[in-house]
Amino acid sequence: MHTSRSLLPLAAALLLSSLAAPLAAQQMPSRADRPSPAEAQAMLQNDPALAAKVRDRLTGSGLTPDQVRAKLRAEGYPEHMLDAYMQGGSGGADTGAAPGDSVFGAVAALNIPADSTGAIERQWLATHKLQDTSSVVVEAPIDTTGRTIYGLSLFRQKTTMFDPAAAGPVDDSYVLGPGDQLVLILTGDVEVANSLEVNREGFVVIPQVGQLHVANLTLGQLDALLQARLAKVFGNVGKGPGAGTRYSVSVSRLHLNQVFVVGEATVPGSYQVSSAGTALSALYAAGGPSSNGSMRRIEVRRGGKTVDSLDVYDYLLRGDASHDVRLRTGDIVFVPVHGARVRVVGEIARPSTYEIKDGESLGDVLKSAGGFTEQAAQRRVMVERILPPGQRAPDGRDRVVLDVPAEKLASAGPAAFHAEPGDVVRVFPVSDQVRDRIAVTGSVWAPGPQGFRAGMRLSDAIRNAGGVRPDAMMDNVLVTRLMPDSTRRQLRATLTDRAGGVLNDIALEENDEVQVFAASSMREERYVAIGGAVKQPGRFPYRMGMTLRDLVLLAGGASESALGQAEIARLPEPGSDRSVTARTFRVPVTVNDVPLTGALLPGGAQQQGGPRPTADAEIVLQPHDNVLILRRPDWTVPRTVMVYGEVQFPGRYTLVSREERLSDVIKRAGGLTPEAYAQGLVFYRNENRIGRVGIDLPRVLKQPSYKDNMLLTNGDSLYVPRYVSMVDVRGAVNSPIAVAYEPGKSIDYYIHAAGGGTAKADISRAYVTQASGKVESVVPHRFAPDGKPKPGAGSVVFVPLDDPSERGPGFAAIAGSTAQVLGALVAILAISRR
Repeated sequence: MHTSRSLLPLAAALLLSSLAAPLAAQQMPSRADRPSPAEAQAMLQNDPALAAKVRDRLTGSGLTPDQVRAKLRAEGYPEHMLDAYMQGGSGGADTGAAPGDSVFGAVAALNIPADSTGAIERQWLATHKLQDTSSVVVEAPIDTTGRTIYGLSLFRQKTTMFDPAAAGPVDDSYVLGPGDQLVLILTGDVEVANSLEVNREGFVVIPQVGQLHVANLTLGQLDALLQARLAKVFGNVGKGPGAGTRYSVSVSRLHLNQVFVVGEATVPGSYQVSSAGTALSALYAAGGPSSNGSMRRIEVRRGGKTVDSLDVYDYLLRGDASHDVRLRTGDIVFVPVHGARVRVVGEIARPSTYEIKDGESLGDVLKSAGGFTEQAAQRRVMVERILPPGQRAPDGRDRVVLDVPAEKLASAGPAAFHAEPGDVVRVFPVSDQVRDRIAVTGSVWAPGPQGFRAGMRLSDAIRNAGGVRPDAMMDNVLVTRLMPDSTRRQLRATLTDRAGGVLNDIALEENDEVQVFAASSMREERYVAIGGAVKQPGRFPYRMGMTLRDLVLLAGGASESALGQAEIARLPEPGSDRSVTARTFRVPVTVNDVPLTGALLPGGAQQQGGPRPTADAEIVLQPHDNVLILRRPDWTVPRTVMVYGEVQFPGRYTLVSREERLSDVIKRAGGLTPEAYAQGLVFYRNENRIGRVGIDLPRVLKQPSYKDNMLLTNGDSLYVPRYVSMVDVRGAVNSPIAVAYEPGKSIDYYIHAAGGGTAKADISRAYVTQASGKVESVVPHRFAPDGKPKPGAGSVVFVPLDDPSERGPGFAAIAGSTAQVLGALVAILAISRR
């Protein structure tokens, strides 16, 4: 009912991206005439033939899935409507039929005017952009469906294949004609070279010799004719060493032949090909056979007669070009409709669709497909066949499956299995199961699979694996056996020696798995740890006999801050108090290769229950020991601070004590210069990334006990700037500017001097960053004037923007809420008076 109406818009949606230019002049169906997405989806689901056709068109269109989806979106259809019918999708059953026609045939079947297919083909010939034209079936790099027609890709490539050279040389059988240009060279008694062009009448004119008719002569015949004519003029003429005048003639430019390619060619028509061109040259110029054309019976007709028949498969499969005849002007290359086709898929060298000749067997088809792959199961081949009309039953028995045994594939003559049109030949892979195999794993020298042979025993398998390793557990070897019902049975054996001797030597069976266990795999991971005054603290694997000295070496050695003592925390003895988690004792260690053996416990006492102090090389560790190398409490690296700016002696100073303060370092630097601005001190602390710290340096210098006189630490820096008589005003002011410093003026003075705050300024939150780094802001007082900071010289005044999120409810909101409350109170009073 809707089939004819639906195929056209669906094809338009699928193919418009590739046919847009050629079909621009054609009238496309309007959107009103197209089925809705629901109708189109229902038709695809209810009509398997339509679904198969859409899938075939998608497979052969050359469009990517993204291109198909984009076109469906443009046409108003759901973009994923045809995903199930793209290559690899599950939509549409595999009918097993041979591939349909090319997209040209599809366009014709969908009632698109026939001229459009020719326009597409001519567009292909003009551009050779096959990747954008769905009119040609192009072989994919890997085609597992077999729907690609074998041989068509030979003519779909933009190359110069089959184009003969426009200039010589040519062989003696080459037939001369109008348009050829010859070169005649005479040497010896006569030295001359002539360029001779064959005119329309078929003549050449040789100086001193005259006119010579050469048309339709072969190059070999011309050579003999020239010798006779030249001898009449120049006497002793020849090619041998005794000739007085030697000559040679060659073709320097070839003429063109006008030939016709008709029938089922991609772009049939008239073509000019080189006079050295053959039938393949003309076919390539015409784009080769179309998907509806034959590859096996291409005829070359001359003067109304067939002079030869070309089988492209002979050229492609066997390299036989004996029937690729050289063309002449007026020749016709005729491409008939293809013959029977068979699709071959599966474990075959070239899965594809092949055209067959009458009498060809299935074995011939498989040879054309390159033969079986190494993974093919050659015992049988399955053929899906469409029955002839006379053999079809009314109950839908139109397709059958036939199994072809290997002996029939190798047969010839009447006993051979012959392929039929539409056959789908499937070659299956061999089974994935690996037979005659056992496996040995675990603590053996060469673990892995092994070949199995009848009568093989467990000792043979272990010897094949190189014997067991030293850590193998001799009393437990497990053999897992696969039973016929797919269950597994556990067997066990005991080893007598590490070469493979077995106490109860089990007879092995196919698929047995032998596992030899390692004692090391049964032990938990054991480790020791070290920390404190070592270069590389961490956890290290425990090894039997490891000493404290070994562990210190593994940790990179003790650092310079090491005290020379180590505290070892060890697991408690078995049976000790459960509340005790570890017992500790201290021992001497070596620092920088100098053993400190005199370091005892505090007070000179010895820990009860622990070993007496001795050299660390004699302290044998136990698993899970935790070692702490103690640090010297009085040890530290030299600490430095940087003093620069307006001081008498700027530079990097080393702190002489832990109690040295800011005022002490400035005194060591000679004090401040007359130009120094003490209130602008910039003090930075790198420790813990603290950054700048506000310091009141004038008060520190006058009163060393003041809290800002800080203890210094490593990495501190002090910068004393010169006096700056300006105050910088920034932020939400009308004119951000530097204002001259006025002693005693408050922050309001400088904001006013910068033009006041902008409409979005929040003056109440303005603050001052003094030159020392301290930050001061306005301090509001409830019953007294607000405390306003007074910027000093070199300070920065900043006015922030107003933040609406921090403001409370507006007047209108407050008034509305108040009105609601008053209204409720009035209502309550009125009710209570009733």
